[in-house]
Amino acid sequence: MIYVISAIPALGSLVVINRIEPYVLGMPFVLFWAILWVCLTSVFLIIANKLDPATEEEED
Repeated sequence: MIYVISAIPALGSLVVINRIEPYVLGMPFVLFWAILWVCLTSVFLIIANKLDPATEEEED
């Protein structure tokens, strides 16, 4: 399941967003899509780090 979820940005870039218009925040849509996923990847990594029990600090 995790592999399917991770393929969503790639599939979307091939089929849905392979165009210049509409412009979002003054950027072509394909550039906006790439920047959006860079930011979302950082957010997802922070969440994964918080949820990972191996990164918990020991209390003593």
